[in-house]
Amino acid sequence: MAEPPILLDRRPGAGLVAQLVAALRRDILDGRLRAGDALPSTRGLARELAIARSSVVAAYDQLAGEGYLELRQGAATRVAELEPRAVQEPAVGDGAPDASPAPPALRLGGAAAGPLVADLSPGVPSTARLDERAWRAAWRAAAAHPPSWSPPPLGVPALRAAIAEHLRSARGVHCEPDDVVVAAGTSEALALVAQALVALRGEGVRVGVEDPGYPAGRRALARHGAEPVPLPLGDGGLDLVALERALRGRGPARLDAVMVTPSHQYPLGGRLPVADRLALLELAARADAFVVEDDYDSEFRHTGAPLPALASLDSGGERGGGERVVLVGSFSKVLTPWLRLGYLVLPAHAGLRAAVAAARSELDTPVAGPVQLAVAEYLERGALRRHIAATRREYTHRRRLVQDALGGLEDSRARLTAIDGGLHAVLELPDRTSERALVARLAEAGVIVAPLAQYAARAGAQPDAPDDPDAQPGAPDAPGRRPGPAGIVLGYAGVGDLALAAALERIRAALGA
Repeated sequence: MAEPPILLDRRPGAGLVAQLVAALRRDILDGRLRAGDALPSTRGLARELAIARSSVVAAYDQLAGEGYLELRQGAATRVAELEPRAVQEPAVGDGAPDASPAPPALRLGGAAAGPLVADLSPGVPSTARLDERAWRAAWRAAAAHPPSWSPPPLGVPALRAAIAEHLRSARGVHCEPDDVVVAAGTSEALALVAQALVALRGEGVRVGVEDPGYPAGRRALARHGAEPVPLPLGDGGLDLVALERALRGRGPARLDAVMVTPSHQYPLGGRLPVADRLALLELAARADAFVVEDDYDSEFRHTGAPLPALASLDSGGERGGGERVVLVGSFSKVLTPWLRLGYLVLPAHAGLRAAVAAARSELDTPVAGPVQLAVAEYLERGALRRHIAATRREYTHRRRLVQDALGGLEDSRARLTAIDGGLHAVLELPDRTSERALVARLAEAGVIVAPLAQYAARAGAQPDAPDDPDAQPGAPDAPGRRPGPAGIVLGYAGVGDLALAAALERIRAALGA
């Protein structure tokens, strides 16, 4: 162990776990424990310190979540390699410090103008807690399968069954393997939905979308023949009064479907109450419209119990049983975007199921068979469930860092929101001018964030063009619409603890706090 030895205050209320965390963290930062050094087993250290083993387990878990330790099942706990950019300021004239920015496809915030300190692009998960033994075992099992001609169009049966079981246990969605369709991520899943709606309803299909909302989802719908129709948000998510008005439209003005993120509205973080979820389903049933539920990062709730998925509440209202909700999910946030793997869970609507199957045959199977088999094996071993539990603890800790740094700015400068779940937070600002200025100052300081303007859905926008960061909802191209919120979106999941702390300091400095 490190020298000097760990000394604990054993008086009641002293907090043994907090003391142990502080002592080990200090030894790592002071260099007495170096990257790669093995720590004692939890049992051995508990015996040495004469404390409960559960206290050591909790301390190791917290330090791993902070990025100081590496936990590997069946192997010794070791000190992690700390990121140099978060420990010291780059010297004047030096190149960019060692960093691992998010891939360009994941960025919404552009590039840093100065030496990179931290890429806080939203939507990037952490893979630091991945159980490498289970991960490699899953791929070995997939490689043991003899090569086949091609995967079945709707997905490998083992993966469809594993996804159905995962959704039953994690989200309370009672579905069968035959209800599941494998896709190459959320955007490809939405492309299938758009093509199926066009096949069912003909040209001119219109889908209500949240504003602000998921830009890539809007573009996927538009590229495949569906017109996204912006709908405003209320306190907990989609404004149901505005939705009802849109659903009452006649002829070409009516909505054929609505796409929502009810469990954690993206990006503003609202949580649609159960009563509103039921009302939404009833409105859709009366209008003979479908509901496309993007169950975005619903596994990561930091406050309160998870609310049921819309798909688990779908009873069809007055129109019959379970024929409205199409659930869209992916493994990008709970595991890694590297897989490019997602899924649809289809309702009992026979016409929609046939149309999705036809669209799948037309677009071909985009996910390789070995990938599907490996992920099926990973789910069947319970590894994903354990991974979600581990990363939830990690994200909860990082969320606390964000709250501690930015939660006290409750004045005209900024307000921290969207922090109750997921992988990101929103810092709301007074107007778009403040938003652009803050994004620019942070880029100069080496911190990448995303402006909220990039999430706005604007009437007349070109679906294939990037969102214009200078345009505002309510500008002349969208008469009568209220301006959307201004601010920045910052992802805190995919960066190390120390890099995040350094970035938060720069955000406070850029705000003049």
